[in-house]
Amino acid sequence: MRLENKIALISGAASGFGKAMAELFAKEGAKLVLVDIDGENLTKVKNKIGDRAIKFIANVGNLADSEAMIKEAIRQFGRLDILINNAGVTHNNMPLEKVSEEDFERVYQTNMKSIFYSSKFAVPIMKGQGGGIILSTASSAGLRPRPGLSWYNASKAWVINITKTMAVELAKDNIRVNCLCPVAGETPLLTQFMGEDSEIMREKFKSTIPMGRFSQPRDIANAALFLCSKEAEFITGVALEVDGGRCV
Repeated sequence: MRLENKIALISGAASGFGKAMAELFAKEGAKLVLVDIDGENLTKVKNKIGDRAIKFIANVGNLADSEAMIKEAIRQFGRLDILINNAGVTHNNMPLEKVSEEDFERVYQTNMKSIFYSSKFAVPIMKGQGGGIILSTASSAGLRPRPGLSWYNASKAWVINITKTMAVELAKDNIRVNCLCPVAGETPLLTQFMGEDSEIMREKFKSTIPMGRFSQPRDIANAALFLCSKEAEFITGVALEVDGGRCV
């Protein structure tokens, strides 16, 4: 029960890493605000977790939706201890000049602006209550870029930089800020990362990971649990590589 009675908001909670985080955090005692744009799958996750969670359908790349999700967390639970910016998108693997402006804007809004929005509303609350934890899902692509994912890579490098910047600024307020850097994982985004889902492409990607496999949602959830627990109370500004050695 490492998160007993903690209130955590997790975006991108309907699938992949966010779903695994939600299920593990609930087992560890947290009460959850589950956020996603995919209402159908979000409902399934909420129902599996039960009364420890509420759901909130939102586009985190939208200012009004982000404000509303933070307000709902406070309305329901009275405080917000943990904010997890996990929602993310990518563009298809292709030459950088062929990525459409529409796809670029979608990556920018979801991967970058969502953190600006959520922080804008959550940080004042955390300051007022004496502290909190902000954890974002970045990527090993922000540290060791892959060809064909240029604008996605850049967005995740931004997440790493803003994590460190926020950590320095908010340390005096007892707000810890960290991020996770997973290697490509078994999530709905995998096909877009590879460009095509074939055995050849899977082996090509796995060959760049020394431990020889993709990340699994449980790997990321376990790392998130540690960084949000008391055991990590002196850790801030860290971009934790959960990548099987990819960035070595």
